[in-house]
Amino acid sequence: MKVVIFAGGKGSRISEESILRPKPMIEIGGKPILWHIMKHYASYGHNEFVICLGYKGEVIKEYFLNYFAHHSDMTIDLKDNQVKVSDSSCEEFKISLIDTGLETMTAGRLKRVKKYLDNEAFMLTYGDGVSDVNVDNLIKFHKGKKGLVTMTGVQPQSRFGMLDIDDNDMVRTFQEKPKNENVWINGGFFVIEPDIFDYLHDDADDTMWERQPLEDICAKNQLAVYKHYGFWKCMDTMRDKIELNDLWENDPKWKNWK
Repeated sequence: MKVVIFAGGKGSRISEESILRPKPMIEIGGKPILWHIMKHYASYGHNEFVICLGYKGEVIKEYFLNYFAHHSDMTIDLKDNQVKVSDSSCEEFKISLIDTGLETMTAGRLKRVKKYLDNEAFMLTYGDGVSDVNVDNLIKFHKGKKGLVTMTGVQPQSRFGMLDIDDNDMVRTFQEKPKNENVWINGGFFVIEPDIFDYLHDDADDTMWERQPLEDICAKNQLAVYKHYGFWKCMDTMRDKIELNDLWENDPKWKNWK
């Protein structure tokens, strides 16, 4: 199953980094977060990707165009203009890098890559969030529901600690950044049937995927949610980047590959 990844946004909330490169190319542990997402899917056997480019898309193109050279040991003979590769650690990725426009909204980006999906079911996610979601179980759940779209629902973690205070203003319990167990949000990691394109109208370039298309699908009772209780984190700010880098060094919860 092919994987579509939204990678065209400007990432204005992490402008310290995104002024130089698109947010999916911001590095976690020395590799772009986009690479981490792709490695996760590839660990479940999904190696074909359609990347929706926009803002600074050339940076993503150059990264993958030169990926082999950057991840190989080589001997270069300048006199004879010969290159001998002695060791390579390249991935088995097949990647379609598609320019979907600088200002295009997410529904329009998806519509513009329709012809690369072969009228088959596909997966879709955002280029700035990592998770340990079990992709095999997600697909199985989607097929069982027989709907058009399955969204992975996640429980957001509070940015602040939570206090339980008694009548005497004494703290009974304290939880550092607890999850809100009563709230579910869109965590990406979709599975989608090809009929979805019937919901992407002529004004899709000006429409968010999360608004009219998903709202219409929901109204038709065709939107299922796969509840994921494990790890999920979106890299929205520099604080998120720092936290993800710290996790990578100490406890990379989304890393399920060797």
